[in-house]
Amino acid sequence: MEPARPRQRGATTIVNAPDVLDVVALGESMVTFLPTRPGRLADVPSFDRAIGGAESNVACMLAASGHSARWVSRVGADGFGDHLIEAIGEYGVDVSAVRRDPERPTGVYFRTAGDRAGDGHEVAYYRTGSAASAMAAENMDLEAVRAGRVLHLSGITAALSDECFSLLWQLTAPRPDRPLVSFDVNFRPGLWHDADGPRVLLDLARRADIVFVGTDEARAAWDITGGPEEIRELLPEPGVLVVKEGARGATAFETVVPRAVVPPGAAPDPKKGGTPSAPGSATHPRPTPTPVTFVPALTVTPVAAVGAGDAFAAGFLSATLRELPVRDRLRHGHLMAAATLTAPGDLAAPPARDTADRLAALDDNAWETLRLGPGWTTQQADEEVRTP
Repeated sequence: MEPARPRQRGATTIVNAPDVLDVVALGESMVTFLPTRPGRLADVPSFDRAIGGAESNVACMLAASGHSARWVSRVGADGFGDHLIEAIGEYGVDVSAVRRDPERPTGVYFRTAGDRAGDGHEVAYYRTGSAASAMAAENMDLEAVRAGRVLHLSGITAALSDECFSLLWQLTAPRPDRPLVSFDVNFRPGLWHDADGPRVLLDLARRADIVFVGTDEARAAWDITGGPEEIRELLPEPGVLVVKEGARGATAFETVVPRAVVPPGAAPDPKKGGTPSAPGSATHPRPTPTPVTFVPALTVTPVAAVGAGDAFAAGFLSATLRELPVRDRLRHGHLMAAATLTAPGDLAAPPARDTADRLAALDDNAWETLRLGPGWTTQQADEEVRTP
């Protein structure tokens, strides 16, 4: 068999091999209970069951878009665990590496129907002591985890337990067979029980190849208020840094020279009180920046605002796997996010690839006047462009 050939696009290297999955996503997925009508959790009489999990959302969207994807996690030996494995598998995701825990339950959560950013939004998590919180290098199939061209992780996993953090620290460590590591910061203040969360997320992000972070997260976690450029100053190491600015758009920073992954032992373990080395030091050399790419967000008629960030990451990674230019990667991220924003729940049917490619190829004026509403992913291609 001909050896795998790495291909370079900017500062990210994708290895093409026929027996390698496109993406492996590791993280907790939970059974989600969505209210049947708006209102406080105390007032909602009934809920519909769904699935929710940042990493499994990315895997499902990628699989639905035609990529080979695997989700790796732990679930309880209960009916909710059965439901998660079956529901995620129905998207075409490989779930063969999901482990069952006979002693710990599958996590569940309830949320209100409103926007997560709204003052009245409520979320009730029942995930403490869940099966996924026990994920560790000793009880996971690391060969299955490393079997993709891209390994997608998020900061949510690091918050679940010390064992989960140690697992992510090991998976982001430099080694010859390490896949391209994608890391979504996903700062959730309610999940962190101490003040170490922001520093832990920063250290993990510095070890990744592709990083996704929102300006709101950077402000809440690291007190960064100067916009994408200031976030890049804090995170110069990732080969690709994508900064999301909500309805305004997203900015991608690439580097000419791939960041040097911190060698084992060179950086202290942040969980043990160590201080990470500063950008520009010997262990974190400051790379030479390339031109910055900004793509404005699309105008959509939203149905629900949950899951858009995961969908954006899936669209960006899909275009990265296809080695598209960075502008098109950002546009595919926006299109995938628009699919989720215009549908209820965390997951939505992605646009057909030829439709997404056609829209991503629009000139700047046509892109900025594009209007998408509920059901746009199932309409005929010629009906999708909406002008003011």
